[in-house]
Amino acid sequence: MDLASYIRDIEDFPKAGVIFKDITPLLSDPKALNKACDVLCGFAGHMHVDKVVGVDSRGFIFAPLLASRLGAGFVPVRKSGKLPHTTISESYELEYGSEILEIHTDAIKKGEKVLVHDDVLATGGTANAVCKLIEKLGGEVVQCNFLIELTFLNGAEKLNGYQIEALLQY
Repeated sequence: MDLASYIRDIEDFPKAGVIFKDITPLLSDPKALNKACDVLCGFAGHMHVDKVVGVDSRGFIFAPLLASRLGAGFVPVRKSGKLPHTTISESYELEYGSEILEIHTDAIKKGEKVLVHDDVLATGGTANAVCKLIEKLGGEVVQCNFLIELTFLNGAEKLNGYQIEALLQY
């Protein structure tokens, strides 16, 4: 199945000069959605995973599915002010601005093996910030797992030392 055919380019979104990779056609097709989930799970199927961290907001689509299939818990990392309990935060630069991410202080226990999932690896700032949050809590990042990697933005360089897997590369 050619999953790339289910990704739509949207020019000048969210701002001029950006070509947004729209995953909604993939999500709306049950066979494509299932196949994508199978491949993403396959990237981590050989390792023990205690928690899957999904990144606000599109990372929340696949991360709970991966967690369920891998027999792991799901942990959301959200933008500042969106989580109700005690949090720690990490600021970062992204491809079109800056942001602060937060995680609950009790979400990851010391020594837990954690898979990070987001829909797109672009500049690497978001995923790097998430890895820092996990490590502040004592977790071990075993993989950074993405639906799409935009290789021309060199985001993998910010994730040096982490295992990176992506279903599609552009």
